[in-house]
Amino acid sequence: MMKQFMLRVAFILFIIVVWQILFILNIWPEFLFPSPLMVANTLSDGFKDGTFIQAIGASFRRLLLGYLISIIFGTLLGILIASNKIIEEMIGPFILALQSIPSIVWLPLALLWFSLGETAIISVVVLGGTWNMVINSSTGIKNVQPILIRAAQTMGINKIQLFWKVILPASIPHLITGMRLSWAFSWRALMAGELIGSGDGLGQILMWGRDMGNMSLVISVILLIGSIGYLTDNFIFKKFEDKVLNRWGLDVK
Repeated sequence: MMKQFMLRVAFILFIIVVWQILFILNIWPEFLFPSPLMVANTLSDGFKDGTFIQAIGASFRRLLLGYLISIIFGTLLGILIASNKIIEEMIGPFILALQSIPSIVWLPLALLWFSLGETAIISVVVLGGTWNMVINSSTGIKNVQPILIRAAQTMGINKIQLFWKVILPASIPHLITGMRLSWAFSWRALMAGELIGSGDGLGQILMWGRDMGNMSLVISVILLIGSIGYLTDNFIFKKFEDKVLNRWGLDVK
C-alpha cells in the first residue's frame, strides 16, 4: 500500500515538474499557460473566500438528486428487462445504444424542454447515469446461478420470496458495480450540464474563467473536478465494492 502511494506521489511530482518546465520555456503566454504556483494560489484563494466550497455544494446537490433518480429508475428497468423476455427483446438492444450517447448530446433537448435551470441539468445527470445501471442490474439478475434458484424452489418458496431472498441478494455485486459506474457517468454528465446550463456549480465557474480569459481558474476547476471524481470513486465506491465482492467470495485479489 505504501509503495503504491509513493508511486502515485512520484507521478504527480513528475507532472508538476514537466508543467513547470513548459512554463519556464514560455511556449505559451503566461495568461494562457499559468505555472503550478499560480494555479495553487488560485485554488487557495477560491477555498478561502468560499467560492469553490459553494460551487462544490451546488454541484453535489444536483448530482445526488440526479444520481438517486437514475439508480432507482435504472434498477427497476433492469429488473423488468431481466424478468420479461418480451420486454428484453423489445428494448434491451436499445439500452446499449443509449449508453453510448455522450451526456452532452442530451443537453440541447433538456434546454428546450426545461429551459435554463436546475431541472435541465438534473435531467442530463439522470440520463447520464441511468443506462449503465439498467445494464448492470439486468445482467446481475440474469446471471444468478440456476442451482440457487432450483434449491430455493425445492423448498417451496413463492416467486416473490424467490426474488427478494435469492435473486436480488445474489445480484448485489453487479448492482454495486452499476452504482459505482453510474456515479462516474453522472458526475461527467453534471459537468456537461453545468457548462452550458445556468447555476453556480463548478461547471459554471469553469465557463466564467474561460470567458474572462482566466486560465488559472480554468485549470483549478479542472483539477477540482478530477480530484473529486478520483476521491469519491477510490475512497468510497471502490472500497464499498471491494467489501461486497469479498463478502460474496468474488474478490480476485
